[in-house]
Amino acid sequence: MSDYVLSCCSTADLSKEHFDKRGISYIYFHYSLDGKEYYDDLGQSMDFEEFYKKMDAGADTRTSQINAEEFEEYFKKILDEGKDILHLSLSSGISGVVNSAMIAKDKLSEEYPDRKIYVVDSLAASSGYGLLMDKLADLKDEGKSLDEVYDFAVKNRLRLQHWFFSSDLKFFIKGGRISKTAGLVGSMLNICPLMNVDFEGKLIPREKIRTKKKVIRQIVEKMKENAEGGLDYSGKCYISQSACIEDAREVASLIESEFKNLDGKVLINYIGTTIGSHTGPGTVALFFWGSERVD
Repeated sequence: MSDYVLSCCSTADLSKEHFDKRGISYIYFHYSLDGKEYYDDLGQSMDFEEFYKKMDAGADTRTSQINAEEFEEYFKKILDEGKDILHLSLSSGISGVVNSAMIAKDKLSEEYPDRKIYVVDSLAASSGYGLLMDKLADLKDEGKSLDEVYDFAVKNRLRLQHWFFSSDLKFFIKGGRISKTAGLVGSMLNICPLMNVDFEGKLIPREKIRTKKKVIRQIVEKMKENAEGGLDYSGKCYISQSACIEDAREVASLIESEFKNLDGKVLINYIGTTIGSHTGPGTVALFFWGSERVD
């Protein structure tokens, strides 16, 4: 059996230590803060709390995806080690980065005809994308072949549930995801929108909930409704958050008190600088395995 590498983008929002421990390779997105360019390098070049403080103070943020040349250089290093590649990209409903990866794959497949290069649109984001990668690492550790892991990724990616809310609409307004009028009214009424990722991997507003206390309760209800096995859910559960750790801990505490069979504690990560550039501070996202997304 040929050796292979599991690969993803930094937007899977796991820690560097987590990626390293699971043997998952990754490639960085880019972002700029007040015109200065950075890699989205898992908080290594800029602490996440510092990043969100600068955003909250008015710093301008922009992001740029990985281009085909970067993917080609990145893949080539792995192929030169004699290894095959399974790369999962950030959802095509959020970014066009999968196209860059495919361009590099097509070019390198001609140069390395004896190597396998699979590129999969994860249809996932942030630590939901990370939870999917973690499952693939489990399968690899169990001795599953590249093709078996690839098949699992394609067949099960829509079972990855994403639910999230924001208690600060400022950056959703700024990014055009919420109209200025709706955002101002929502802020005045203390509305926290509850959103999810749909079957096309796009971010979709689902409910308008008044007060953070109620939306925290409701996001846990969504897990009860959609988790595999309901309250008997026995998989892993991840949360990512942008400078609102206490809100994330409250969600995690409720989940751990109601879901008695979880695989370990709820893991809380940061929303990284690429996705965080669009959400801003105040967002909590919840991820778990469940029913297939159909809308």
